Amino acid sequence: MDYRKYGETVYIRMDRGDEIISGILEVCRKEHIRSACYSGIGGCGEAEIQTFIPEKGEFELRKLRGLLELVSFTGNIVTDGNGELFHHTHAAFAYKRENEHLFAGGHIKSVTVAYTAEIELRPVAGSGIGRQYDEETGTGFWHFS
Repeated sequence: MDYRKYGETVYIRMDRGDEIISGILEVCRKEHIRSACYSGIGGCGEAEIQTFIPEKGEFELRKLRGLLELVSFTGNIVTDGNGELFHHTHAAFAYKRENEHLFAGGHIKSVTVAYTAEIELRPVAGSGIGRQYDEETGTGFWHFS
């Protein structure tokens, strides 16, 4: 992984074998970014996609492997009251299985790069956006201070 900052925006290049979410969080820690939005594209080899099932209060997990074109990648970073960073990421992948072209997407737990990924990270100006836990859904939501 390598990155550069131009103005306030951070441009991240992920390389073969890099895990994208942990890379974004690492850059946020190094650059003292408390909240941000990001987007990107790339070529991946593995992805863990989650779908939240409200009735169960839990996520169902689906793992994909193979050449996965990352056609859309978007998310945000927020910080809770203890200073811990949290991501909320969604992505869409195009891939081929035998003669069939397929598409999968959803909430992302992890994504590993096959050859490259290019991520644009845009920090939130000011004090940023926090995270507040919601007991009813069992998830965290944006909290504006």
